[in-house]
Amino acid sequence: MQTWPGHPYPLGATYDGTGTNFALFSEIADRVELCLLDDDGTEQRVEVEEVDAHVWHVYLPGVAPGTRYGYRVHGPYDPANGHRCNPAKLLLDPYAKAIEGQVDGDESLYSYRFGEAQDAADPDDENGDEQAPPPAPPLNDDDSAAHTMVSVVVNPFFDWGHDRPPNRDYHDSVIYEAHVKGMTMRHPDVPEELRGTYAGMAHPAVIEHLSSLGVTAVELMPVHQFVNDPHLVDQGLSNYWGYNTIGFFAPHNGYAAFGTRGEQVMEFKSMVKALHEAGIEVILDVVYNHTAEGNHLGPTLSFRGIDNKAYYRLVDGDEAHYFDTTGTGNSLLMRSPHVLQLIMDSLRYWVTEMHVDGFRFDLAATLARQFHEVDRLSAFFDIVQQDPVVSQVKLIAEPWDLGDGGYQVGGFPPMWTEWNGDYRDTVRDFWRGEPSTLPEFASRLTGSSDLYEHSGRKPIASINFVTAHDGFTLNDLVSYNEKHNEANGEGNNDGESHNRSWNCGAEGPTDDPEVLALRARQRRNFLTTLLLSQGVPMLAHGDEIARTQGGNNNGYCQDDEITWMDWSFLSDAGADEASNGEAGVGAGGRDERDERRALLDFARHVVWLRRDHPVLHRRRFFVGRDGGTGADDLPDIEWLDITGSRMTQEDWDHSYARTVMVFLNGDAIPEKDRRGEPIVDDSFLLLLNAHSEELEFTVPPERYGTSWDVVLDTDGTLDAGDALQPGDTIPVTGRSVIVLTRPPAS
Repeated sequence: MQTWPGHPYPLGATYDGTGTNFALFSEIADRVELCLLDDDGTEQRVEVEEVDAHVWHVYLPGVAPGTRYGYRVHGPYDPANGHRCNPAKLLLDPYAKAIEGQVDGDESLYSYRFGEAQDAADPDDENGDEQAPPPAPPLNDDDSAAHTMVSVVVNPFFDWGHDRPPNRDYHDSVIYEAHVKGMTMRHPDVPEELRGTYAGMAHPAVIEHLSSLGVTAVELMPVHQFVNDPHLVDQGLSNYWGYNTIGFFAPHNGYAAFGTRGEQVMEFKSMVKALHEAGIEVILDVVYNHTAEGNHLGPTLSFRGIDNKAYYRLVDGDEAHYFDTTGTGNSLLMRSPHVLQLIMDSLRYWVTEMHVDGFRFDLAATLARQFHEVDRLSAFFDIVQQDPVVSQVKLIAEPWDLGDGGYQVGGFPPMWTEWNGDYRDTVRDFWRGEPSTLPEFASRLTGSSDLYEHSGRKPIASINFVTAHDGFTLNDLVSYNEKHNEANGEGNNDGESHNRSWNCGAEGPTDDPEVLALRARQRRNFLTTLLLSQGVPMLAHGDEIARTQGGNNNGYCQDDEITWMDWSFLSDAGADEASNGEAGVGAGGRDERDERRALLDFARHVVWLRRDHPVLHRRRFFVGRDGGTGADDLPDIEWLDITGSRMTQEDWDHSYARTVMVFLNGDAIPEKDRRGEPIVDDSFLLLLNAHSEELEFTVPPERYGTSWDVVLDTDGTLDAGDALQPGDTIPVTGRSVIVLTRPPAS
């Protein structure tokens, strides 16, 4: 084959219309072979001879998109010193733009033989003497090519037409966390051949659901190429969530409807284009903290065999093992310039070439660990801050990991937003009736200034959520006290045991009308609280239609009806056929279908109420009585008791305090619109009763408003449009919310 020297940049395989440039970083390699693979598995090896700054490169004229390839890296195999090169293993290109196939768990994927690895890890010690570190097991030189995944050259050209990012401001955003497969797999209006795919996600029926709900951004669970763990497959399970990345540039091939030799790239781009046309941003949940190669006993698929010591964080003084703060077996070496380059190149690629609008970083505290401690000024955050592309998109941190000091809510740099775990916990506790939660609940409702204001951040720093993929769905949060993860095959020992959930009087499915009514009210309470809190709300997919997982709070391995969204409520006959309807809002059938439709209508109403009123999504924190004047010199927010009087310190201090009335002053918004005009909005009264009994609330004095209209009642006692006057009393059902509004005084 004719070969040209090529170029060391860009890394990966780059097709230019006449041929393809290949470039691979490895500081430890003695020799690199590029392997081109025919359909029958025949392998043509090309010696890569050009090396610049540890980047091995070659240009092959005539090599076109669709070509499958991999690498064999020759170098030291010395695990004790952190080196694990093994040319018997066909390796993925870390910069591969597309990947074909999956691993099958064959022993050839590993650099040791299974029995020998166990012997080396557990040497006999009959005398109980202290043993020296066990030697590495003998090298397994079986060829892995027939059992691994392969890289694919892609066509970089795509007709984006007039695609433009929606560019939603954070304070206007409503985020919807979704799973590509779970969202579409059971949708009756999506053609069967498109279900569970990027094309299915782009189907008009799915986009219409998102648009009518008022969603401004979808946050897709991992779509980077991930490994489906063989040990799960052997049990009839799978890595459904996808937090097991092996390709940081490649869309996951399992979600492709039209092929996996580059077609998945085109299909993903088409999905983004369709969502953008509907005004919906695309945010990716990305996993840059670890890879799918696992710990020292994991397979050799890519990074491990290319330059193990340059990519992974190893244990100081014991470089045969990996330093792990993620619970997955390894952590990427965040002080390595090559790892930082890989991550930044990946982020820029997804923004510039794939047109995504932001990222949610899984276990982001690990990205802040240059050494041992979490450092908000680490190199990763420095280069993100300085990058002209990545710094301009939405950046959301999951602000914790499993290492020491890993819980860092409120500790990320100013340009970042964060999943607010404190919000989730406090709101759950408030509505299930835990004592002494009202003061913290008030802070969460108003944007968590206690967490973010000290560093100059605004309410938008808080991504508010009550549920997410990890844990109970909203329906299960109000239906189960305990997790029910038996289907996961781990004896119900996996998943979080302290869920802050409450089953409302019966565990799981029930026909008790009082329990069902309370659960329905609690679902609406959570949605109302979430969507009327300052900050950025995030809905978990399916919560708006009471999606259930039957009490499973760790559905990571369930690629089936347990985790897929049930759309059967859309049709008259569908509800009776729902496979797991009995674990949902009711006992299945027509009543369940009607309840799901009602919940969807309610969710739409609250989302649009929020979007229509700036006072419900301010850009700045409230200042209370010490500033922000409006009509009658009222503050921008006022906390009132059920009599309509200002809350006293004693009111806040009561451990049994579970009620509050919140006045939001639409005449006192210290902000301007995009035309520079002052923003004036309606004012609101939120009547929140987390007590178990009905209580009488009194509409506050005339200075707050001369007339109020009901806009929602989570119990349904009052109708929208009902008018109330100052001094009127309102019976507020136990565990319910009533929202009143009045027009601007100015």
